[in-house]
Amino acid sequence: MSVKELFNMKNRVVIITGAAGLLGSQYADALSQYGANVVLADVKYSECKKIEKELISKYGVSPLSIKLDLTNPKSIKSMISKILKKYSKIDVLINNAADQGNPKLRTTKFEDFPLSYWNKALNVNLTGVFLCCQEVGKVMVKQKKGNVINISSTYGLVAPDQRIYGNSGQNSAVFYSATKSALLNLTRYLASYWNGTGIRVNTLSPGGVEKNQNATFIKKYSEKTMLGRMAYKDEYNGAILFLASDASSYMTGSNLIVDGGWTAW
Repeated sequence: MSVKELFNMKNRVVIITGAAGLLGSQYADALSQYGANVVLADVKYSECKKIEKELISKYGVSPLSIKLDLTNPKSIKSMISKILKKYSKIDVLINNAADQGNPKLRTTKFEDFPLSYWNKALNVNLTGVFLCCQEVGKVMVKQKKGNVINISSTYGLVAPDQRIYGNSGQNSAVFYSATKSALLNLTRYLASYWNGTGIRVNTLSPGGVEKNQNATFIKKYSEKTMLGRMAYKDEYNGAILFLASDASSYMTGSNLIVDGGWTAW
């Protein structure tokens, strides 16, 4: 198979949770460029519809927008039903959706962090992934093939450096590190559990993306990386295409780190 064919995603059905977000929409565009039919799954349905129209216009693909509540098992099962009705298969699941935390809570002391929000975030970031993998896994086992990509973070690998935040308001809440770290071993567990079934499971761990944050924070964050800057929003597109396509066919149970060298010092 040629390298060009390895990256071909024509007619592949790819679910992207959190598709209306900054990186989710980038993933949708990148995969659509290579022929994928993406399922834009998000609580922000109207935003997904806008992206859907753009993808059809730009690439002539056949995307599908679905309003998805990751905390509701019925919503996930309904999504699967709609996907199978339209496409009759699911090739790739990208568990991208994540609760980043109410900005007002990001500076809350750990000792005072509300249990109610801890539980809410875990329901989205971890339990939601668990539920999606369960339901999509049932389909992929029957198909005897499939590809699951969990989106973690550098903060799933190392602790946030509390010194870089100051008064930026960009602080990473406790649940984010806890859930992103958990996804790494959920990936390994599922890769092991589904071994021999034709299902691959991997993780992508991106670093921080520049998006008009506090200038002092950007400077301090950039100094933590070997490349001396935060990522641009489109710099993970190549990684997601690699993981979603046959280019990564001999890869499972692994974590692809793309963080500008943050964790390599």
